[in-house]
Amino acid sequence: MNHEPLSISKRVRFVELSAKALRALADGDLAGGSAEAGVALDEYFVCDRARWIFGYRADQLAKDPSAAPWITRAAVSEPDGAVVGDAGFHGPPDEAGMVEVGYTVLPGHRRQGYARAMLRALLVRAAAEPGVRTVRARIGSDNTASLATIAGFGFTRVGEQGNERDGLAIVFEVPADALQAQRRTTSADTAGDPVGP
Repeated sequence: MNHEPLSISKRVRFVELSAKALRALADGDLAGGSAEAGVALDEYFVCDRARWIFGYRADQLAKDPSAAPWITRAAVSEPDGAVVGDAGFHGPPDEAGMVEVGYTVLPGHRRQGYARAMLRALLVRAAAEPGVRTVRARIGSDNTASLATIAGFGFTRVGEQGNERDGLAIVFEVPADALQAQRRTTSADTAGDPVGP
């Protein structure tokens, strides 16, 4: 495992996972999913949990193709081009202008700053969208790494949710206007970061 200092800011770009790529991954077809995405995806993209998520997202796109710009994408490290995880929103903004972020870092790339890079890119995207008023993150109460990741991004704890399958999750939100202000004050730090979906 690489123990590179976190002070070196990681950069990621997102690669679309089309409905066809998502369906291939949900079916356990790593080669087909990689070919559709145009990048070499990791075995993690066809583990049981990932297959369930990608199947859910493929079904979501079948019902609402307009959700495509918002949902899960492969996260690729720049400039080396390694796939380091996946990230996106759970869907387009709802009636209240809320979007929810989600991200996963592949096991071999954890604790290197990629989760923060993915989250930063997602928040920049959300802040640039006029229809987004709030960004939500739900994090398992025992997920200390992800709880640490959102620290410093302006999120406020707004509640808890839970169920038998997933356990207790803490719900955090940050207003989009706070992200826009934060982006203006830190634009020098992220200038040149490829953050497009």
